[in-house]
Amino acid sequence: MGIAAITRAAIVGAGLVALAACDMPAPPSETPPKARPAALIPPPSPDAAGPSLRSQNMTRYYSRVQANLLAQGLLRTDGGGVDTPYSDTDLLRNFDRIAFYDEYARNRGLTRSDGTAGGLRKWTSPVRMKVEFGDSVPEAQRKADLQTITAYAARLARVTDHPISAGTSNGANFHVLIMGEDDRAAAVARIRQLVPDINQTSLDIINTLPRSIHCLVVAFSGTEDDHTYRRAIAFIRAEHPDLMRRSCVHEELAQGLGLANDSPRARPSIFNDDDEFALLTTHDEELLRLLYSPRLTPGMTAEEAHPILRELIAEHGGGPA
Repeated sequence: MGIAAITRAAIVGAGLVALAACDMPAPPSETPPKARPAALIPPPSPDAAGPSLRSQNMTRYYSRVQANLLAQGLLRTDGGGVDTPYSDTDLLRNFDRIAFYDEYARNRGLTRSDGTAGGLRKWTSPVRMKVEFGDSVPEAQRKADLQTITAYAARLARVTDHPISAGTSNGANFHVLIMGEDDRAAAVARIRQLVPDINQTSLDIINTLPRSIHCLVVAFSGTEDDHTYRRAIAFIRAEHPDLMRRSCVHEELAQGLGLANDSPRARPSIFNDDDEFALLTTHDEELLRLLYSPRLTPGMTAEEAHPILRELIAEHGGGPA
């Protein structure tokens, strides 16, 4: 299998990993946050009834993170408005950075990319998402998350005009794993089952995922030089509160379609590390619409795509400003 796409993440092994991260303790502080040493995190208690102490600690931690972000006016769900105008020029620039560049180097774990542009990546076959839950995920949460992902997949299909669906049936090529700390071993086993030739580096990232990484997506192509996605796996922590879980769903599933990078200049956008927006915005819908135009093909360079992108933006009217 070859590499496919990346965003706030790292390409490892046979695939590309896009990570969504935000390590912000409560209350907000003047000093940069520091990750809690692994040695201080209690190990899981598999024999105890209910969630392990480690899972409970994660739940409390992410609840504080969400509360802090909301207190700062972040994690917006309005999709952008009069305070976030963008022009045709902004749209072209942001598409260029988000679709043609990677944040992390291929096959080098969490090593930063050297900033070299690559070829365009996207799906050409129907995307069939399957939602899978760890044993630790409560039934009520499963029902809500499945509804969220099913509705979001339908939205992505409308925006891209590409066949995208979600459910729990077989025949999937995009697996969405919602699992908690107590499901970590099951997650690794499931990923190994889905991608038998995946390397140990990739599995180690899942097995030792630091809490600063909220979620990730790994996309796979047929060969190293192939830019057509054929399989993807998204991993979302079950311990997130509702809005952060929805935010992970929106970002990772969209990035798994081919918008692999982030840009600090993209606004209003979830493809930005500032966490201003939690859910897909009008700007992001424009990026997806452009990506899935039949006139843009996998492997196309930025130079080849720019004239077509300018035409597509002009034809559609571009951004709201």
